[in-house]
Amino acid sequence: MTRADAVAALRNPLSFIAGRWTPEPRTVQRSALSALVMSVVIVVTGGAVRLTGSGLGCPTWPKCTANSLAPTGAMNFHSAIEFGNRMLTYVLCAAIGWAIVAARSEKPYRRSLTRLGWAQFWLVMSNAVLGGVVVLVGLNPYTVAAHFLLASALIAVAVVMWQRTREGDGAPRPLVGKPVQQMVWFLVLATVLLIAAGTVVTGAGPHAGDSSKVERIPVDWETVAKLHAVLAWIVVTLTFALWFVLKAVEAPKDPLARTRELFLVLLAQGVIGYVQYFTHLPEILVGLHMFGSCLIWIWALRVLLALRERPEAVVDLPGPSTEVTVGTRA
Repeated sequence: MTRADAVAALRNPLSFIAGRWTPEPRTVQRSALSALVMSVVIVVTGGAVRLTGSGLGCPTWPKCTANSLAPTGAMNFHSAIEFGNRMLTYVLCAAIGWAIVAARSEKPYRRSLTRLGWAQFWLVMSNAVLGGVVVLVGLNPYTVAAHFLLASALIAVAVVMWQRTREGDGAPRPLVGKPVQQMVWFLVLATVLLIAAGTVVTGAGPHAGDSSKVERIPVDWETVAKLHAVLAWIVVTLTFALWFVLKAVEAPKDPLARTRELFLVLLAQGVIGYVQYFTHLPEILVGLHMFGSCLIWIWALRVLLALRERPEAVVDLPGPSTEVTVGTRA
């Protein structure tokens, strides 16, 4: 590497890498998938922090204690769990960074992919700050709910980026009629309400996140849990009805497959939800339920994204060869 190369790498490392590396489309897809997987992992491990009562294992932020960045030998396993979850944020950032680098290096360059990668990065940074606020305010349930909802927004962007890596850059073409599209948007909205109601159940329920006195949302958690169950049945019914509608209009196989998969995920989540309710919320089942909520959100978005296709973009150029295709997928 010459001195000029070193200067160029320092000035714009992404352009420097992109000029010397062209990843395969499958590599870009895998990088986006790794960011999505880590987005789910950070949610599940965050749930483990709460369910083990380790939310204030590190009583301050950004350090673990007033005098130490990491837990000290005198601290207990709650500190290790909380600090471990904080460290996983760096792993998540690494996965997103890989996705950004791969998207920036793909040929031809697709600005939309890079923007989705950076959107994930800034969501992680925002949620890291919000996570610090959660600790500083003693696990206030409203901030905890906002922390989870922001993580759900991160998952949504990661799903879109993963989908876009497997598509071209042409204008989206709908695969179903407008009434079906509206039905799916209603399904997605019902899913958002379901997830939001779940955060209220969490904020009012017995798993406060720490053994000390922690503020709870002043509602009866069992009543909210029943409302949450009603919303779940609405989502299940909409999904079941959507599958019949898609069959009736002879929709392509992808929307049908994604809808069928969502229905199966909902059934599994429903079983876990009812078992945990009648067994007084054992921690392991609550953790599985959190994982299931991530899967429901992912598959609801996959159903929505399956309703259209994006072909390869075609650019008209002067000269003997008048068309150049970009955004080719493997």
